[in-house]
Amino acid sequence: MKRLYLLRHAKSSWKDTSLPDHDRPLNGRGRRAAKAIARYMQEHGIEPELVLCSTARRARETLDRIEPSAGTVHLEPDLYAASAHALLARLRGVPDAVESVLLIGHNPGLQDLALELARPGPAADELAANYPTAALATLAFAASSWRELDRGTAQLVELVRPRDLE
Repeated sequence: MKRLYLLRHAKSSWKDTSLPDHDRPLNGRGRRAAKAIARYMQEHGIEPELVLCSTARRARETLDRIEPSAGTVHLEPDLYAASAHALLARLRGVPDAVESVLLIGHNPGLQDLALELARPGPAADELAANYPTAALATLAFAASSWRELDRGTAQLVELVRPRDLE
């Protein structure tokens, strides 16, 4: 059973309006939320073999806070503002030997991807209503290859939001 963890970057700061979107850092709330998700991942033994992370500063700063539970890390510019279609294409390129992947990215692409992959159910309905910053969606699918990942092939096992951890 392969596992896909989709982590939306934590809350970013809009304090410096002169910064390009790609360069916005986390704000205080975002830093706290990322740490809470990191603790959750550690407590639940979530240790992805491969981490694919957007190069946007807020995504990298989110990664920095969860790194103790992260495996091999790839910072990828193409993940910044990527569509669900582009994210799925990237995931299909993951080597078959890899059993678990954490993707750190942005909405709406991340939410659209999760909803496309997940079979219908209450968890998917909850995700459709809201995928807040620093939320971690866990999807599982039975396949030998990431190339088999497709619409409705995964089970949305869990959606953890920082507010759930307070």
